[in-house]
Amino acid sequence: MRLNNQKWFVASAFMVLLLFGCSKNSGDNSITIKWGETLAESHPSAQMAIRAGKEITERTEGRVKVEVYTGGQLGASKEMVEAMQINAQEMVTEGVAQFQMLPSLEILEAPYIWKSPETFDKVVNSDIMEEFNQKLIESGNIRILGTTYYGYRHLTTTDKAVYSLRDVQNLKIRVPEVQMYIAMAEAWGSKPTPMNFNELYLALKQNVVNGQENPLPTINSGKFYEVQKYLILTGHIITARIVTINETVWQKISEQDRQIMLEVIKKNIDTHNNEIKSLENSLIGEFEKAGVTVITPNVEEFRNVVLNSVPAKLESRWGKGLFERILQAQE
Repeated sequence: MRLNNQKWFVASAFMVLLLFGCSKNSGDNSITIKWGETLAESHPSAQMAIRAGKEITERTEGRVKVEVYTGGQLGASKEMVEAMQINAQEMVTEGVAQFQMLPSLEILEAPYIWKSPETFDKVVNSDIMEEFNQKLIESGNIRILGTTYYGYRHLTTTDKAVYSLRDVQNLKIRVPEVQMYIAMAEAWGSKPTPMNFNELYLALKQNVVNGQENPLPTINSGKFYEVQKYLILTGHIITARIVTINETVWQKISEQDRQIMLEVIKKNIDTHNNEIKSLENSLIGEFEKAGVTVITPNVEEFRNVVLNSVPAKLESRWGKGLFERILQAQE
């Protein structure tokens, strides 16, 4: 009886190995890509990834299968970027300041460096961006497939009306876990509190922090207007978010399918950017209807203290003269 059971086990194990072997060697050369996004599914950036992922899968006839995970399902910003470096994740859309293996890249998110959305578009579609791309491939094994306009970042507060710089003194403001954002908030005289984005709503609700800063569409999709009384139009940063892919994975994709991916991503970035700009024009009124008080502060005060200290403080990270080069490229 024991011998029969042993034979049955060996035969069963052989069949399992045979089945798995057939599946593995069945000629399926497709690549499955996990595309991570911290923002909620309703946000235009998440919707862009969902649309692009579906179209890439269809147009490559399944040779490149894209699975999109929104709302931080694959981890926080820092975790996903690190996972890409070690080939544990294939794609992510994130702000440039999260790619700390190339510190100079965060300058594209520097406070008050951009003159307008139009000059932003001009620079991120120039040779400057291709230089960053090559450096990111070398330093992090990560390739940039496109750059999105995330919108102007503004300040919101729980119960503090902010009209001038003195109104943010010692205010606890949540910022991303990035040195540049911390330096900016310190220049304002406030108390920067670095925090993962996915923890932010609860932190605001429980008064762990008294304020936060994000673009209007993110304030909307994150429902921060439910727990914030004031919106202060500081317009301090235009965030450049980049669509990125692990370089090792990219090299496994055929040239034909790479071109399809680039075409699809570019088209969907254009749609996304137009959506963001449209929302920026409409959301202020929506927030006011929701009971939020909208304030236009003395922006020059905020701008001057930042420009007088932050670029000099971070020049060693960014590279000498790079801040000025980007300003000149907008002319």
